[in-house]
Amino acid sequence: MARYVDQGDVPGIVTLVARRGEVAVDAVGSASVGGRPVRRNTIFRISSMTKPVTAVAAMLLVEEGILHLDDAVDELLPELAARQVLRRMDGPLDDVVPASRPITVRDLLTFTMGFGLVMAPPGSWPVQRAADDLALGQGPPSPGTMPAPDEWIRRLGTLPLLHQPGEAWMYNTGCDVLGVLVARASGTSFDAFVRARVFEPLGMRDTGFFVPDEKLDRFTPQYWTDSETGERAVYDPAERGQWNRPPAFPAGGGGLVSTVDDYLAFASMLAAHGRYPGGRMLSRGSVELMTSDQVTPAQKARAAFVPGFFDARSWGFGMAVVTRRDDVRSVGTYGWDGGLGSSWYTDPRAELIAILMTQEAFTSPKPPGVLHDFFTAAYAAIDD
Repeated sequence: MARYVDQGDVPGIVTLVARRGEVAVDAVGSASVGGRPVRRNTIFRISSMTKPVTAVAAMLLVEEGILHLDDAVDELLPELAARQVLRRMDGPLDDVVPASRPITVRDLLTFTMGFGLVMAPPGSWPVQRAADDLALGQGPPSPGTMPAPDEWIRRLGTLPLLHQPGEAWMYNTGCDVLGVLVARASGTSFDAFVRARVFEPLGMRDTGFFVPDEKLDRFTPQYWTDSETGERAVYDPAERGQWNRPPAFPAGGGGLVSTVDDYLAFASMLAAHGRYPGGRMLSRGSVELMTSDQVTPAQKARAAFVPGFFDARSWGFGMAVVTRRDDVRSVGTYGWDGGLGSSWYTDPRAELIAILMTQEAFTSPKPPGVLHDFFTAAYAAIDD
């Protein structure tokens, strides 16, 4: 990890590896370019590592009988009722057919609702341009640009779906919709729900949708490096940045900040099949459902994502699942990456939890070399 800092790929890295009660944490580099050292309790934007948290929040309501996996979302999200579906993904917005069925809770959890990120150059298709004009968060996390949840879901409801519900896997949007659904089903805001039902029970004191002023000394700027020029720029400053104030839209797809120890508490709960030191958060069955392959071969065949992703991976509820061993991670390993520079995976077979956090955003949908080398090194440390 020090090599990635020394050669300038990332300003700082905090890593955590946990196995059989042992926890090893390393902090290398600086919290900002030329600034103070990064520390174990440094706070990072974890972007898409938010998705598993959102899935847990939804499953809490499923276990209470408030939500049901195969129920339509129409009653709580009338904005998404009576959907229309584009005949062609690159076609005009009015060239549509009626949806064959409603969107379900399961569709949101498995990213098969029929709408998501379009993996084409920006502005290529009419639906892309429309989604960008509506500020629906179809690019890198940007909480300062998104409208409040009710307005956000209203705007989303003005667009047609790109696939029939349940037909294809499409990344990201399902989790943002899921956050709105959890809020309406629980009768409180999404951020208040996850704070009361997930973060506080697990002792995740530094995890939330913004960093208050009193914690800014532990928060990093967010950097973005131009893949063509190699020039690094500040994507979001720590002080008076987008994550330094409560967002209008607490995004279930990518809005959280956290620390390695906070995320270890979350990962440890899942690794313990829903138990944590204070009791039980979810049933064993719910955790096993979340962390197993939930995408059908037909849904994978229609997916447009990182080339080769579904060759050895699939999707559970809010996270990836390893289905074929093509690197050090065992079949059954689950977790996900954050495109702003973080990653977490739990390998039940190896009894390993590994977490990496940096403040340097990915430059492509394919994770950077630092992630591969981190996981390789973590597994190389196992000697039994």
